[in-house]
Amino acid sequence: MKQIILGTAGHIDHGKTSLIKALTGIDTDRLKEEKRRGITIELGFASLILPSGQRLGIVDVPGHEKFVKNMVAGATGIDIVAMVIAADEGVMPQTREHMEICSLLNIKHGVIVLTKIDLVDNEFFELAREDIREFMKGTFLENAPVIPVSSQTGKGLEDFKNALDEISASISQHSPTDLFRLPVDRVFTMKGFGTVITGTLASGSVKEGDAIMIYPEGILTKVRGIQVHNESVQRAEAGMRTAVNFQSLDRTVIKRGDVLAKPDSLISSYMADVSFHYLASNKKPVKNRTRVRFHTGTSEVLGNLILLETEELQPGEIAVAQIRLDSPVAIVKDDRYVIRSYSPVRTIGGGFIINPVPQKHKRLKTDVTERLKKIDGSGPEEMISYYVDDSGYTGVSFSTLKVMTNLTSRELEKAIQSLLSKKVIIQTTKENPLYIHANSFDRLQHDVLKYLDFYHQENPLKQGMSKEELRSKFPAFLDSKLFNAALNQMIKGNQIVAEENVVHSTAHSVSLGADQSDVREKILKAYQDSGLTPPYFKELSKTLDIDTKRAKDVLMLLVKEGLVVKVKDDLYFDSKSVTNLKEELKNFLIAHVEISTPQFKDMTGVSRKYVIPLLEYFDSTHMTIRIGDNRKLRKG
Repeated sequence: MKQIILGTAGHIDHGKTSLIKALTGIDTDRLKEEKRRGITIELGFASLILPSGQRLGIVDVPGHEKFVKNMVAGATGIDIVAMVIAADEGVMPQTREHMEICSLLNIKHGVIVLTKIDLVDNEFFELAREDIREFMKGTFLENAPVIPVSSQTGKGLEDFKNALDEISASISQHSPTDLFRLPVDRVFTMKGFGTVITGTLASGSVKEGDAIMIYPEGILTKVRGIQVHNESVQRAEAGMRTAVNFQSLDRTVIKRGDVLAKPDSLISSYMADVSFHYLASNKKPVKNRTRVRFHTGTSEVLGNLILLETEELQPGEIAVAQIRLDSPVAIVKDDRYVIRSYSPVRTIGGGFIINPVPQKHKRLKTDVTERLKKIDGSGPEEMISYYVDDSGYTGVSFSTLKVMTNLTSRELEKAIQSLLSKKVIIQTTKENPLYIHANSFDRLQHDVLKYLDFYHQENPLKQGMSKEELRSKFPAFLDSKLFNAALNQMIKGNQIVAEENVVHSTAHSVSLGADQSDVREKILKAYQDSGLTPPYFKELSKTLDIDTKRAKDVLMLLVKEGLVVKVKDDLYFDSKSVTNLKEELKNFLIAHVEISTPQFKDMTGVSRKYVIPLLEYFDSTHMTIRIGDNRKLRKG
């Protein structure tokens, strides 16, 4: 059986709650304050079996202007709206605002219920009908049936049920999706059950025992039990009014506006790219950065409206915009939203989500706004290509693309494979892959060469740049797998060379200028002349009156060429002198098996400040091994 939700709408005291009670026998005003004041404050819930056997879930919303935010929360998930208008008053301010909200939320089916007909004469009744028809022109209810009803006498109730039955038959089943989402509209504690939440299941399904995450906080919990229309069930599906009981969940950690979903299936974001319809009923333009109340699902969050293509928007105009919020929300592409002004509070516009997790855009960039406009109505591949390209170096995961596109897993996988085969996007690894656009991958390689070329210009005597230093030039969020993938492709393409941990461009080779050649000869001669008693490098650079950095670069080149050996920090030796000493030490150990430190000192004829570093050097090169106070040749 199809899952269909009926919602009420209309001005305060036009008989919405009385109508539902007359239909179902259920008084949806459950709060003491509602009973005392005689008005609906909070959302109320009921159900109705139609003549055909179709069951409707019912959400009764408040009509008072102070509680419109509760009405917006209740309107989420509505399939059919009953626009309730009292015959003795006709169209009133909240009738208009509720109508605008229903239109912004893209509700497509409805019926107009003309209530309190027992309070007016025929002439007044006809005036009310005429008023309604005039008001409904150009709206989704323009051709909807107008059902006269008296909740007191019961007149018209059967006609109302039959009209609902006819509309229900024309509504198709909810589109299948594997993304479970349940916006929370009520939270309470029930004795013996603990914390219970209710809401209209927006998409997907949930069953007993499922692990659930509460967004945007990211709290993990587990489903203990499920009820639909006060009956326990094993599973609930899209469109059902659903109550969920959780294991060991504190009532205080969840509130209206939160969203239940499978772990790590949604993303909490402080921004959203949107198509924004500024209502024609507004009296003046809306300016960029206007403070607003952003309603989506059952949540209300404060934020700022960023107009991306203009400084202000005229009443009735539609434009792409970015909402920047004070608190995060968990939304999906194509979700509907409503915007109300900060103060005084009234509905000013709304629309649908283009990108629920966007980058922060700069304003007045034609390429950005044009691409956002093209997303609406574009195919899966074009949409995915845009989102991946927009992510830059960050890349996008499969789960993030699912939120961005609102495609099923199968649809998304098919589109991704097609884009991979066309080489429009690139996958980093098979396990937990990220997708990056070919444009970004090319730019990444271009930037690698740019940083290497600059490094070579600044350090002509160095062979190349360490991989760690090169990585540090890019944003911290750049995935290491993606960085390495770019380097590997550049190595295969003969653009760069990697030697151990050093990277350099293929075109780079160390070359000395005339003055540098002179420095090289001076340093090399100093080490050759000093043999096994060289000066420490800092002393040498001072003696030769050479800039320390410049001298160090030349020294490292001599080390790379094998003419000088680094024994320890700041202590270098002439390579031939070390090689001769190594041969002499080897012959001694072959003849005598081991050598003590004093014996090695006698062999070299140098002071202890050189003896110890040289012995430790031979240990570190695996020629000798220290046993107690003596050294022996290592085996092999």
